[in-house]
Amino acid sequence: MNSPPEPEGPRSEVLSPNGSVRLASIGSGSSGNGTLVACGDTCFLVDCGFPLKETWARLTRHGVDPERLAALLVTHEHSDHASGVVALAHRFRIPVHLSHGTLRSLPALDPDLAHPFNSDASFGIDGVTVQSVTVPHDAREPTQFVFSRDGVRLGVLTDVGHVSRHVAASFQGCTALFMESNHDLGMLMRGDYPPRLKRRIAGDLGHLSNEQAADFLARVLHDGLTHVVVGHVSERNNARRHLDAAFGPFADRLTELRFATQGEGVGWLEVG
Repeated sequence: MNSPPEPEGPRSEVLSPNGSVRLASIGSGSSGNGTLVACGDTCFLVDCGFPLKETWARLTRHGVDPERLAALLVTHEHSDHASGVVALAHRFRIPVHLSHGTLRSLPALDPDLAHPFNSDASFGIDGVTVQSVTVPHDAREPTQFVFSRDGVRLGVLTDVGHVSRHVAASFQGCTALFMESNHDLGMLMRGDYPPRLKRRIAGDLGHLSNEQAADFLARVLHDGLTHVVVGHVSERNNARRHLDAAFGPFADRLTELRFATQGEGVGWLEVG
């Protein structure tokens, strides 16, 4: 099979030899997700829910050469987070870190690239400590991640049905957060989704509403939390006015508050 042509654009401009920590999204929503974390000259991609050619193009728009990715980390097996993982990993021989349960849902992944871990395990990649966090979601062994380096903690939290005590405790002390705020509950319930799907999304193993997400942010907010990116926003069951109402009260406490979109994600933020 022929490889897709290499997209044109900047290559690896984001990598910073001074050790800075950066965060970006190549796209966030029910049609595909990918979150970039760069720590100095090490760059990770958390989830890949896009086809190979599209992933490559989105990475290139963010200045990332996929050959320079240190690792792919996968939160769970749902297609909007994992459908592009195998193709990207195989094309560029990228190590893939994922829970044992998630690995069982990706049987096509080359075993030489798979680095399975137990839920809540901590491991290191190129001087960065990665803490996996067990979360309540309707997948086989879903996890989210906190990245730590030189006193900077960057949390990635998407696809969580409710904020358990464990989740709230695990994301304390973060310098930056990429966090889900999926739906406005009123829009979801008035919308045209089938009742079963509505129950699934709003349930304890589904996705966070704006109200739940704002409550989570209030629980983990502290003076050292400077950057928040809100993502995994439903294009059908949410609206910017609802997001502004939920997160506007936090704006004065943060250096930056941004909203990631499905089409463009969000550009790079230097968080520490």
